[in-house]
Amino acid sequence: MNIRLMTLGLAALLMAAPAVADDADVELARELLDGTDDIYRGTSSVATMKMNVKTERWTRSLTMKSWSKGEEKSLVRIVEPAKEAGVTTLKVGENIWNYLPKVDRTMKVPAGLMSGSWMGSHFSNDDLVKESRMADDFTFAITERPDGDKGNWVVECTVKEDAAVVWGKVLVKLRPDRLPEKITYYDEKDVLVRTMSFQDYREIDGRMMPSTMRLTPEDKPGEYTEVIYDDLSFSEEVPDSMFTLQALKE
Repeated sequence: MNIRLMTLGLAALLMAAPAVADDADVELARELLDGTDDIYRGTSSVATMKMNVKTERWTRSLTMKSWSKGEEKSLVRIVEPAKEAGVTTLKVGENIWNYLPKVDRTMKVPAGLMSGSWMGSHFSNDDLVKESRMADDFTFAITERPDGDKGNWVVECTVKEDAAVVWGKVLVKLRPDRLPEKITYYDEKDVLVRTMSFQDYREIDGRMMPSTMRLTPEDKPGEYTEVIYDDLSFSEEVPDSMFTLQALKE
């Protein structure tokens, strides 16, 4: 009888083990996705950055300063070049306004233009207002794991039916230390649309992170938009007054 009970108990443990492992994998995958979403986020942040845009016909370089609070509020102001200094974008929730100092005009971006280019870059206005998280919009699974300090984590994300995102699938590739290395975005037909790559890892305000991210559209060979963080602080308090229409003109 004792042997039989032991056998039944062992069988129950073996049957339960895969479910525990699966739950652990789901939680780990969620941590990897949340860490990628939050790599440049904090309760608040102040940053100085450069944005380099290369297209088939021209190149453009901007120096910008930005302020953010949580996921819903941000303000980005161009500092250089002089001819565009003062051009500012305010984002509050799903709304975006642009201020053009040369004509002293504030314009709200209409819904029909949300897919349009932001500041002539390969980022869209929709990219700016994105408040969702990969772990909420996709079902996901870890498909690759590093072996010690070699190899990568890869999390495959498949869009949920009710998610308000344009991608059908996203692959997130991370280094063994869980810092993001590359994100590839696919449409609903599993065709690669764009790639976000991360480079130049260094410590910024006490965090190890990639100081450069580059967005490359698949249908425009040789083109890209590159954002380089010169400085990024998560310890400065940013008042709510920074995210008002009046602040656009200051």
